[in-house]
Amino acid sequence: MFFKQIDCGGYNNFGYIIADEEEKKCVLIDPSPDIEAIITEVNRNKFDIAYLINTHDHPDHTAGNQKIQDKSKAKLVLHSSSSKAEIKVNHGDNLSCGKLNFEILHTPGHTEDSICIFVNNHLITGDTLFVGKVGGTNSRKNALKEFNSLKQLMELNDAVSVWPGHDYGLKNTSTIKEERENNPFCQRLHDFEEFFNLKENWDNYKKAHGIT
Repeated sequence: MFFKQIDCGGYNNFGYIIADEEEKKCVLIDPSPDIEAIITEVNRNKFDIAYLINTHDHPDHTAGNQKIQDKSKAKLVLHSSSSKAEIKVNHGDNLSCGKLNFEILHTPGHTEDSICIFVNNHLITGDTLFVGKVGGTNSRKNALKEFNSLKQLMELNDAVSVWPGHDYGLKNTSTIKEERENNPFCQRLHDFEEFFNLKENWDNYKKAHGIT
């Protein structure tokens, strides 16, 4: 499996190329807003883009979609709650690209259509889970959805690697074990009130603990 994380500009956005190297077919995940580095890598490896997956329908993750589709026959994949999807997916659905299998995990909270993508022990988490942090929410209701989504992710195997949608942490990747043990939000998944209180007071927590 070919797997590459690429800086896509914007708000420290990460995009991903995941490919079956034998069949020369690839999936792009959130290749926005600046697609040039990803397109250069795709062309260098002579990959055909089978699917373009957005982890959620926010402009910094979707702005490059049309340019990608202008250069390929890629089908646009989003959660079924998004009106922009050409292929609508739901929790537990699978997409095949060559010999690779991509499992969809619906993880609402940051947005209703947020998904994570699981392939070969790699978890691409979009804005649901960052290294040491989690995605923003705009209400108690959505924070509860995110709380439950994160609990679902923390049930995965310790060794599963975590690949976020932004470079917001101390490093660009992590593991489920590291997030379970070190992420202050994941340490509070036993009690929603504690989790929500941290979200409400995150700026104060960051200042107290020297987090940027």
